[in-house]
Amino acid sequence: MRDREAVWWCAGWLAAVAAGAAGLGLAGLAPTERALTALAVGSLPAMVGLFLNRAHRDGARRALILGWALCAALAAVMTGGVGGPLAFWLLSPMAVALAVGRGRSLAFGAATSLGAVGLAAMATLGLQIPPPRPDLAFGLSLIGLVSSALAFGAGQVTLQRRDELEALRRDRREARLRQALDEQPYQLLGVHPDGRLTAVWGASPPGLATPAAAGRLLGDLAAPADRPRLVEALRRTLAEGTAEVAFVPDDTPDGWLTLSLRRTWDGRAVGALRDGRPERERMAGLEQARADAEAQNAGKSRFLANMSHELRTPLNAIMGFSDIMKQQLFGPLSDRYAEYAELIHDSGTHLLELINDVLDMSKIEAERFELSREEFDARDAVSGVLRLMRGQADRAGVQLRGLLPKEDLDVVADRRALKQIVLNLISNALKFTPHGGAVTVTIREEDHHLELIVADTGVGISREDLVRLGRPYEQAGDAGQRAAGTGLGLSLVRAFAELHGGRMLIESRLGEGTTVTVRMPVLHGAELPAREPEPVA
Repeated sequence: MRDREAVWWCAGWLAAVAAGAAGLGLAGLAPTERALTALAVGSLPAMVGLFLNRAHRDGARRALILGWALCAALAAVMTGGVGGPLAFWLLSPMAVALAVGRGRSLAFGAATSLGAVGLAAMATLGLQIPPPRPDLAFGLSLIGLVSSALAFGAGQVTLQRRDELEALRRDRREARLRQALDEQPYQLLGVHPDGRLTAVWGASPPGLATPAAAGRLLGDLAAPADRPRLVEALRRTLAEGTAEVAFVPDDTPDGWLTLSLRRTWDGRAVGALRDGRPERERMAGLEQARADAEAQNAGKSRFLANMSHELRTPLNAIMGFSDIMKQQLFGPLSDRYAEYAELIHDSGTHLLELINDVLDMSKIEAERFELSREEFDARDAVSGVLRLMRGQADRAGVQLRGLLPKEDLDVVADRRALKQIVLNLISNALKFTPHGGAVTVTIREEDHHLELIVADTGVGISREDLVRLGRPYEQAGDAGQRAAGTGLGLSLVRAFAELHGGRMLIESRLGEGTTVTVRMPVLHGAELPAREPEPVA
């Protein structure tokens, strides 16, 4: 049993029985052996209950109730049955149920009492045990009445005390819950489907001039212009389950509130109303920062484009005059001056390539680069780049070879962009391939895509550098290799491939070389048969 009242109940039962037995003795009534045995049997469950006062399980309680019923039935049978002086004890299981439990325990106690009455009645009819003498019957009746009255009274008091404690605990839980609802940072709203507020918990957020209250319409919280938005948010919540809306509160033009709504199980809605100004200011700051970054990036792109154009104009003149001097069109030059003209022309060509890369990347970043698509044989573009780069490969001591198909490989693409892709990939491969190495360029049709593969036997790329490559101005290798370019080669290759709807893939290991694959869906016409690549000298 959980409550101390149940212990006192058992003790009271024993006290009543003991007082009755003592009264019989004081009155000079010599109790018969059966009467004393009946009193002992009727007192046994009370003594067991004292030892089971810490039993918290329903099984222990039911066992106690059942044992009390059996002992009460036996005591009643021994003293005359259902018409005897201890017949009142047949109701003791109901009193026990009042003291030790509720709900199903009470129902079990009532059923057990009825069973005890039936058992005592059948035993009385079958055993024909004579009732005690009248003087002894009076004492036993007094004991039965007093103990039963005390039992039911104590059980009722215990039940009432338990109800009061449960009500007190429930009130405390409800008070703590209300306190938590009132002290939480948002204002919680209960909303009826017709838009009326059914409950409000928590303090009003800043900016709400008229506090929300039960019975007020949800739309009245917003300024007239924003009220339809609240109505639509409630409709969407009831239909979809959740919704969120931000609005200007009524009578506070400079305020801004955010309401998050969620549908409940009974078809209504609950909402959390909070001050939306910090979030609005943060989003405005992020938007402004994004706009500033885009403006700065656009300004940088325009600056680079303009500077590239301004640099390319005099550079073309320098290259033109140096080419005239190199060819000695207006007369012979000394060997040293001819060498200087050669160096000027080579340096100008290199600088022009760098400027063109910067200009192309600026246009791509500004989303102003437009492809000039045309139909042509991709082998011609690749062969032209191979012839152009042959001299650089020979000077570096690197074998450069191409594997091209025998048949035409017609594509619809930007010819200059395709040549730039091949040129940049070969340049990178030559830069990272030591003397005696090899660079192989393969072009073929693969799964209805144009596939360009440039593989080298160079130093390879580390895993850390491989992650960065392909982004503008990112370079790999040592300081000398990084100084040889701008870091735009692979980023331009990736950008040109993506503009054609394709992609670039890099595979590399340190000391084992690098393979760059570019796949683009630019093939012209129907599906082409697979072709075996043919070496090109």
